[in-house]
Amino acid sequence: MDKIERRKFLKLGIYSSAGIVMGSLFAFSKTGREIDYKSPEDLSKFDWGFIVDTTRCIGCGACVRACKVENNVPDTFYRTWVERYEIDKNGRVRVDSPNGALDSFKDDNFNEAEIVKSFFVPKLCNHCKDSACTQVCPVGATYDSPDGVVLIDKERCVGCGYCVQACPYGCRYIDHEKGVADKCTLCYHRIQKGEAPACVNACPRAARIFGNLKDPESKIRKILNLRRYGTLKPEMGTNPKCYYIGLDMEVK
Repeated sequence: MDKIERRKFLKLGIYSSAGIVMGSLFAFSKTGREIDYKSPEDLSKFDWGFIVDTTRCIGCGACVRACKVENNVPDTFYRTWVERYEIDKNGRVRVDSPNGALDSFKDDNFNEAEIVKSFFVPKLCNHCKDSACTQVCPVGATYDSPDGVVLIDKERCVGCGYCVQACPYGCRYIDHEKGVADKCTLCYHRIQKGEAPACVNACPRAARIFGNLKDPESKIRKILNLRRYGTLKPEMGTNPKCYYIGLDMEVK
């Protein structure tokens, strides 16, 4: 993406996201399929996954703002955030995420004439199949739900921070006011009602896609069958379920 396109994208995000987020936060649409279950066993029909299409993200921060409001995320912490990657002609990589992209991105003093490539990468909990956080929790407060979401039992959490240190994606934090660990839950309170996560609905570019990996007719499964994708830190062996389209080698 050249600098002219990047500026257009940023302006689109700045001017349009306010109205989009206000509408999204108070009128979230349904996913089109209600969750109907009578027992925990019924949840095993679902395996929730997430796609981030970096080729569509414009760094507007609408997802971050929607998440903050929907989940009452404390100041200075984020359940999801957006990183900006800029590569100059000498191959040097600069990464920043001011306020997690809560206020979008502004042009700064980085010499734009030197930039040959720039893009945005949203991040969130990867809800790994073999998550490190569940393995290190000494009291079993972090667990896998029957429908494949990594959750925290805040009644059991002792706030030791082991899971925060173990997560290779930097997705967890300690809520010091409550004294417990916290992170993205894929808006579990919403998906149990058949609604999409707040960040998915807020994105003006449909860069975030959510769905049931066990359903061959779901949008997420069809996209994964057709598109080339990658994951963050595959060498860690956590088998993350957040899949990235257009993931560049510079992304860590």
